[in-house]
Amino acid sequence: MPELDLFKRLAVALAIGLLVGLERGWQSREEADGERTAGVRTYALAGLLGGVAGVLSPDAPVALGLFFIAFTATFAAFYWREVRAEGRFGITSIVAAMLTFAVGAYAVRGEPQVAVAIGVAMTVLLALKQPLHRWVRRLTWPEIRATLTLLAMSFLLLPVLPDRTVDPWEALNPAEIWLLAIIIAAVSFAGYVAIRIMGDQAGVALAALAGGLASSTAATLAFARMAREKPDAAPLLAGGILLAGVVMMVRVAVIAGALNAALILPLLWPLGVAAVVLALPCLVLLRRRGEVSDGQPELAMRNPFELGTALKLAGFIAVVMLLAKIVVAEVGEQAVLVVAAVSGLADVDALTLSLSRMAAHGLSPAIAVAGIAIAVAVNTVVKAGFAAVVGTPRTGIIVGAASLAAIVAGGIAWVFAPLSS
Repeated sequence: MPELDLFKRLAVALAIGLLVGLERGWQSREEADGERTAGVRTYALAGLLGGVAGVLSPDAPVALGLFFIAFTATFAAFYWREVRAEGRFGITSIVAAMLTFAVGAYAVRGEPQVAVAIGVAMTVLLALKQPLHRWVRRLTWPEIRATLTLLAMSFLLLPVLPDRTVDPWEALNPAEIWLLAIIIAAVSFAGYVAIRIMGDQAGVALAALAGGLASSTAATLAFARMAREKPDAAPLLAGGILLAGVVMMVRVAVIAGALNAALILPLLWPLGVAAVVLALPCLVLLRRRGEVSDGQPELAMRNPFELGTALKLAGFIAVVMLLAKIVVAEVGEQAVLVVAAVSGLADVDALTLSLSRMAAHGLSPAIAVAGIAIAVAVNTVVKAGFAAVVGTPRTGIIVGAASLAAIVAGGIAWVFAPLSS
């Protein structure tokens, strides 16, 4: 290994130790010198020691393991004396020291960037001791069960599902449908957690922003289901649905503009105006919750996650996707605007990607913009229907009226825009 590269890697090992030592030293800053096992200097030296051990045993993992065991035993012995003298229990400092040594060795023998990432992640976890403990104390069994179910859906079942279409119309992809179920579940759970931590008003807004970035349809379904469980909170949840729709419109414009810069200005007129019109009632509805009387019921969900409900909603959207694919096959792929309208029944991102690329290879930008705008309009209408059917009539009326106003305003802006022709 070149000497300059070796110096850089040892510097990374030392920096990681300093970072961890800074956090550990701050946590024990009230203790006098000589009353604590390790501080800034000790952890810095532990990181550097790990790096030196990695240098001395480049091809001898057994030797490096012996270095690690000797370091751990020495550190643990001194820490045991401190624990015994103070009459307290804890193993975090020992684990932090062990990991600091190991990451220092990895900085020399592996990828320094990965070592830095591990060091930063370790320091963040150590620094968040009190917030994490408070959060754990507030956890309930339904929340733990929801987290475990979501993790199982994401990391155990999703990888084994076939990532290809399995029907004659090439519309249903099990992996994509299951991913949609995960998104729906995650949006529901994120909304529940955000509401518990931040309160009704801010919690719904935060969940809507996150849901709009991932899937505004999933966010709509999640908020609509909440509205059915808590009808008195319908205006607030309708505001969340509208906010997710605003985020969706912005996301579509960004995706299209990133793939084809020629579509930025033409799309800015219809989508920008529609987003502004949709945002106005959204702001009123989200602010209204903070002004209601104390007699209004709180938005407290009894069950943050129901696997059966998420699967039913994902299955319903899968049926819509299948019907859309059949209609497209009957009409023909040349009818771009019809395809856009049908595609908007289930999704806008796939159509946005396709038309943006086609516009760079022969398709008229005006047709591409019209197709994307139509898909967004249809998708907005569909979500208003979801709000009424899955949620409550009141939610559907609020979302439907605001969506209709946004579509009309966006259509007018597109027709009279100087770049629409």
